[in-house]
Amino acid sequence: MKKDDHILLAEDDPNLRQGLVDTLEAAGYRVSALADGEEALAAYRRERPDLLLLDVMMPGLSGYDLCREIRRADRTTPVIMLTAKGEEIDKVIGLELGADDYVTKPFGLHELRARIAAVLRRSRVAEPAKTEYDLPDQVRFGSAMVDRKSYQARLGEKESSLTAREMRLIELFLCHPGEVLDRNRLLNGAWGTDYFGTTRTLDQHIAQLRKKVEPDPARPQTLLTVHGVGYRYLPPDGE
Repeated sequence: MKKDDHILLAEDDPNLRQGLVDTLEAAGYRVSALADGEEALAAYRRERPDLLLLDVMMPGLSGYDLCREIRRADRTTPVIMLTAKGEEIDKVIGLELGADDYVTKPFGLHELRARIAAVLRRSRVAEPAKTEYDLPDQVRFGSAMVDRKSYQARLGEKESSLTAREMRLIELFLCHPGEVLDRNRLLNGAWGTDYFGTTRTLDQHIAQLRKKVEPDPARPQTLLTVHGVGYRYLPPDGE
């Protein structure tokens, strides 16, 4: 954590919001706390925080809507979603929209502080990795064409937007065609060596990525699961 890292918190529960403000400020963060998504979006555009902490369910713009709007122009500012207990769909949608991590309510404050610190560190060490791969701007990834500048994947007539995390995974697989990459290696390469969480986050990202690059995501031909180990990228014949 850098001194005075700025966190923008969007949470409509006043008691939880104030508790988070007190906890984060005590940890050394500068916090802007808003009660709804529209106010949070205006504050994001005005203040450009270092990290956003977004509740999924809010009046006005939801956390989903807010994350989607931010990711249209900003793919790098870290976003952590606060999701409902046991609602896996909350996590999947948040990751699909470009969130970096999620914390399930009720959560421990120690866990939240650790995740915030880890995401901030990853965001600072991960940026140079975008230029370390000797890959063209337009690359074929299985049956899809991927534009690394616009973060778009085209599969036939279907075009999908890629998150920054999905793009990093694609780059990792392209640099190691045919090689089995275990989950820890993928997490270290795409999230950073200080990732705080479980491999379930990786599995959910792979599931979402398959929807964008596989003709039949239920029967993947490009991103293959190696059970008990990780994943393998199988290039098209002749590549």
